[in-house]
Amino acid sequence: MSLLVIGTLALDKIETPYASRDEALGGSATYFAYASANFNPVSLVGVVGTDFPDDELLALNSHGVDTSGVEIADGKTFRWAGRYEANWNTRHTLDTQLGVFEHWDPKVVGDLTNAKYVFLANAAPAVQAKALDQCKGAEFVMLDTMNLWIDIAKDELIAVLKRVNGVVLNDEEATMLTGETNLIKAAKAVLALGPDFVVLKKGEHGAFLVGKDVHFSLPAYPVEKVIDPTGAGDSFAGGFMGYIASCQNTSPCTLKRAMLYGTVTASFCVEGFSMDVLASKKRGMVEERFNELLQITTI
Repeated sequence: MSLLVIGTLALDKIETPYASRDEALGGSATYFAYASANFNPVSLVGVVGTDFPDDELLALNSHGVDTSGVEIADGKTFRWAGRYEANWNTRHTLDTQLGVFEHWDPKVVGDLTNAKYVFLANAAPAVQAKALDQCKGAEFVMLDTMNLWIDIAKDELIAVLKRVNGVVLNDEEATMLTGETNLIKAAKAVLALGPDFVVLKKGEHGAFLVGKDVHFSLPAYPVEKVIDPTGAGDSFAGGFMGYIASCQNTSPCTLKRAMLYGTVTASFCVEGFSMDVLASKKRGMVEERFNELLQITTI
């Protein structure tokens, strides 16, 4: 396998102004895996409890995701509960139960250690570093994080940033990490920490790609009806990295096209709860929306 994602599998409880869903499949690595599998075979390393539904692992396998790296540990699966306001930009965490993820010791074994493209999904920087230590064949590594780790484990996060090629952040996280409120200045400050490029997500306002050899801005795909924005960022990363792995290169042109594929993939994610819509979309459907976005963004 040339693409590997390391991170969480979860069961979520989601509340929106219009509907709710309990025990929905979630987790950063899960969204990434579903999103990237349309582009390239992907392997997943994570941990679940004995309460995790067997049919969810089977569904991942049928979607082209190698789950041989998923550990089943005694205890309960990581659970998250959240509520969204009507503007979709405001999210309240109602409950977090780490379960078996709290003491998870990531294990990358066998052929998985040879993956060329690695995505370190949102987790404690110490966990990300330990997982990366085992990825002996990694040639291109991208990392995700969140404001919690910037707040309580900033030094560890900066140490990991020195070892990766790219990082994905939202505008709030970039400001917390660098102290810069201007996104361009924030991006340059992130690059000074070590990565070759940074993707700055702006939610419904699109995303920036800033690197030493590339600078690109893209609006979000205009979705008519948002159902559940959970996992949109992870789905973006999955489409982004999946396309890069399928091309087997990281040229500026590939990175720019990957931005479009990431944006399109995220647009499918928000149109349903959990993996409802994301898992149903085939590569041809992705290409149709890619061409639509291309028409929107070119003269």
